[in-house]
Amino acid sequence: MSDCIFCKIVNKEIPSEVLYEDDQILAFKDINPVAPVHILVIPKKHIISVNDIIDEDSGVIGNIFIVIKKLALQQGVAETGYRVITNVGRDGGQEVAHLHFHLIGGKELGKKIG
Repeated sequence: MSDCIFCKIVNKEIPSEVLYEDDQILAFKDINPVAPVHILVIPKKHIISVNDIIDEDSGVIGNIFIVIKKLALQQGVAETGYRVITNVGRDGGQEVAHLHFHLIGGKELGKKIG
């Protein structure tokens, strides 16, 4: 999508601090982190949200979670713990209409969700 900020990041039209990239997935540091580790992991294919995942996307979605695990190990939060969040729709707090997963850690996040 030409107006999607994450698609522009995928296409290198907007700079980002990339931590992982392959042919299907991009992971980069969030520009407004809520914790010492705050990484966004996205499919390069434009998928709006969880509601828009189709059967053919199952491989990339599974691989996203493998990448999240690798990044958690790389960032040193796998042992202490981290949170993986995806928001769906306006009421769910989704601000960018491109499926993305927040990997958040590096401090105690507490029991509160959100």
